[in-house]
Amino acid sequence: MSNIMYITLIGFSVGVIGTGVGGILALGLGKPGKRILSLVLGFSAGIMLAIVSFDLLPEAFERASFPVGLIGIATGVLMIILIDEGIHSHEDNEVIRGKGFIKMGFLIGLGVALHNFPEGLAIGSGFMATRELGIGISIVIALHNIPEGISMAAPMRIGGMSRLKVVLYTLLVGLPMGIGAMVGAFLGDISQSFIAFCLAFAGGTMLYITCGELIPNSSKLYKGRTSSIGLVLGFIVGLLMTK
Repeated sequence: MSNIMYITLIGFSVGVIGTGVGGILALGLGKPGKRILSLVLGFSAGIMLAIVSFDLLPEAFERASFPVGLIGIATGVLMIILIDEGIHSHEDNEVIRGKGFIKMGFLIGLGVALHNFPEGLAIGSGFMATRELGIGISIVIALHNIPEGISMAAPMRIGGMSRLKVVLYTLLVGLPMGIGAMVGAFLGDISQSFIAFCLAFAGGTMLYITCGELIPNSSKLYKGRTSSIGLVLGFIVGLLMTK
């Protein structure tokens, strides 16, 4: 039991530190002009797209059959659409810019939190195999959670949310990783199909948020190449982080 508690604590630490560091790095954003704003959102979109394309979905399809991955993606997209519609139904017809960006940050945070759970499963299962494997997985996940924290925190900060709240929310989305680590350690060799579904589910939510929120908004803010340049730069950074 003490070993499971130890693994759970590591899972919580990895999740909170990874996204929390990303949130802290994004605190330098004040009230930038539209051009810088477009660059930052494009950059965030590029990071998210790379993580989904080269980390979440490949891992999901490697662990289980293709149909399991597709069902997971479709379910994740459907869920985020329903949540987005629920948010819109409680908003005024004319949403001010700040609230729109804060909503975007929360949606990204939801996607990050959802995929932190299966990553926690990987940490727990890794430690039950060998201590070295668990530590290796933990380090990799902590590093690639940093750009995800940035992607979540940047729209929140741009929308006018206080620095303290931004950091708090980026810390909170790391908590599901600790829960996943506990479940993974408790069950040991957990079903690979279940982990694959969770990863694909999270990948679907993040893919929809990136294509439906981040990219369109970055393009609307500034009519030029700025958002595209940010997208490419973010994609390269995300690719380096996933590798």
